Amino acid sequence: MLQARRAFTLIEVMVSVMIISVVIMALLQMNANNTHIFSATKKQLKTNQYLSFLIANKDYGFEDKNIYLDDLIQDFEVENDLRRELKRIKVAIVYQELESIDLSEDMNDTQESSNSVIVLEIGKSVLKTKDDSSSMMRLRIK
Repeated sequence: MLQARRAFTLIEVMVSVMIISVVIMALLQMNANNTHIFSATKKQLKTNQYLSFLIANKDYGFEDKNIYLDDLIQDFEVENDLRRELKRIKVAIVYQELESIDLSEDMNDTQESSNSVIVLEIGKSVLKTKDDSSSMMRLRIK
């Protein structure tokens, strides 16, 4: 009479180890992808926060300049730690005029006595740091 088998064969153990190792490698790859995506998103978020300083400052954004971020927040009250951090970050502001619309022609048709000239300028301001960049559309009335 044959005795009942109580252990796994070597092939069964090797197959189960391979399956477990493939699952572990897939989990490690997913973790690495998530870490990379998180760090890229964090860097882009920080650049967008710097861009919000540009939105709040009417003196910058319509010309090309290289400045420190501290210059953008001179008129605001911020913590000293943040101000020290921003003093070390140099950015380039690049402005590109996309379109200019002269509204004086349309106004002259309706108001013949007015000599005012109104021009809408649509442009794009790009804030470039050493690692990343972010842009926004701008509208200026001349």
